[in-house]
Amino acid sequence: MKKIKIDRFKVTDSVALEKLKTTYDLEASEEKIEKELEEVRVTLGKLQDTMYAHGKYAVLVCIQGMDTAGKDSMIREVFKDFNTRGIVVHSFKTPTPLELKHDYLWRHYLRLPARGKFGIFNRTHYENVLVTRVHPQYILGENLPNVTSLEDIDEAFWEKRFKEINNFEQHIADNGTIVFKFFLHLSKSEQKDRLLRRLEKKEKNWKFSPGDLKERELWDTYQHCYEDAINKTSKSHAPWYIIPSDDKATARYIVARILLDTLQTYNDIEEPELDDDIKAHLETYKRQLENE
Repeated sequence: MKKIKIDRFKVTDSVALEKLKTTYDLEASEEKIEKELEEVRVTLGKLQDTMYAHGKYAVLVCIQGMDTAGKDSMIREVFKDFNTRGIVVHSFKTPTPLELKHDYLWRHYLRLPARGKFGIFNRTHYENVLVTRVHPQYILGENLPNVTSLEDIDEAFWEKRFKEINNFEQHIADNGTIVFKFFLHLSKSEQKDRLLRRLEKKEKNWKFSPGDLKERELWDTYQHCYEDAINKTSKSHAPWYIIPSDDKATARYIVARILLDTLQTYNDIEEPELDDDIKAHLETYKRQLENE
């Protein structure tokens, strides 16, 4: 099986999505890829246990992608071997009336992982420069000062949001959160096939919404907004990774490999040491239990 280099997927310079492939050949069968994924995720699960006990770093995994890109199944398959106490998944939908009373990042701050835990954002704070940029009328619902019409939502408005998001990620990174951002790069033809499967297979009908087709009509606009957001917010402290996602098994393995290879570079993640006094009396405690 082909060994991947994670820098191959990391955004370190300006990218054009239309020039990036949505497939990647691991030179292995699907069975082999799934077996390799299983081994990686077991190792990730053990590392997460250590991180939970250590309590020094939090990990925030942000997953974005077009409809049908495989976000839900990515989370299910990559994090299957994690202890549930150490991972929390949040899926951000349309803001509630309470959330709209606060700044757009407020609800994301509330759901950040504590040190020692993994937080998974299924759709993320980037919805505030993606969906709202494609549909700027949604911004009016935020009732912002100095924004009274669509004319007020200009390029300067979006540049300010990019700056705020960069500052948000810098702040949490400075305070112990390791940030991963994955864009699941799907082709338009593959999305069509996946939407058709949702219509053709009865057990998948519930996943389909007529709104999916309306959003599909805006494919090019979404691609432009994703490209702009990725180029303006991929930083060393919070990099974007563009994951070829036409094949789900391959995409899952690449994401898992990036997570593991990156986290293993942190030499200060280790099991906490017992207090010397407790360590010196372990045999005493053992005898006490045995003699009950």
